[in-house]
Amino acid sequence: MSTLTNAVAFEKYHGTGNDFIIVDATDPVPDRSEFATTHCDRSTGVGSDTSGRIGADGVLFLHLEDRFSPPRIIMTLVQPDGSVAPICGNGARCAAVWAMDRTDAEAVMIDTQAGTRRATRVDDGIAVEMGEPTFDPSRLPLTSDQTEPLVQESVEGLTVTAVNTGVPHAVAFVDDIESVDIEAVAPAVRHADLFAAGTNVTFAEQVDERREGVPRFRQRSYERGIEGETEACGTGSVAIAAAASRIGLIESAAPVDISLPGGELQIEATDRGELQLTGTVTYEFDGDALTTDN
Repeated sequence: MSTLTNAVAFEKYHGTGNDFIIVDATDPVPDRSEFATTHCDRSTGVGSDTSGRIGADGVLFLHLEDRFSPPRIIMTLVQPDGSVAPICGNGARCAAVWAMDRTDAEAVMIDTQAGTRRATRVDDGIAVEMGEPTFDPSRLPLTSDQTEPLVQESVEGLTVTAVNTGVPHAVAFVDDIESVDIEAVAPAVRHADLFAAGTNVTFAEQVDERREGVPRFRQRSYERGIEGETEACGTGSVAIAAAASRIGLIESAAPVDISLPGGELQIEATDRGELQLTGTVTYEFDGDALTTDN
């Protein structure tokens, strides 16, 4: 039987409400999955005896290589269910601030399982290049009998467009996002047989522009690995921009504003055809968390 014996220092950040426990990967955590399930719990996790919102949307284990210019971070995200996610847009932005504060750098490179991403400090917060979205069924992945992109098709009664923005998303455009019962609708799509590895489910409603000429959407997301709705989802925001362009709601290179329960994000295309995610990052608190000594 395992016992909690060793304390590991952590810092808590959130990117537009998407909150993460950050641990320096040089500190030993024998069982990262158990650490995440224990300390991300929304009832008993970190913050329950300190301050701020209890628990987190995941744990970022970060290894900083400051000998490079710009500095590099190896980022591993372990989710509340103990699984590892290839990438997280808001998590990458939090990781960037963590590294920038340690190096005085204004840009960092972040190595993830979905590829290397560049993050920079900008006037509106932190911008991270999220790569080029793909609708390729094999890259989502979809089951082998789905050979064409899934665009505006019904899955478990919900019309969705499937896109991979580092992780898979099923994007549903709706008329009234507040009327969607996400906990009732999303799980069936998240676990649909069509999605070979499961999917995140993101809902979007196009609303009036906040900035002249910039399309704007409201977003709510049900995240795989968290198994519930989150305050924000960066890969989901990128997925909305990609899917909206694919079905003709916006021009392909148009910037997009996204309004989420946790705040505002902006998506725009880079010169290389990648989509860039920009938003604020906030430090919450730090502390020590117990690890499992097996």
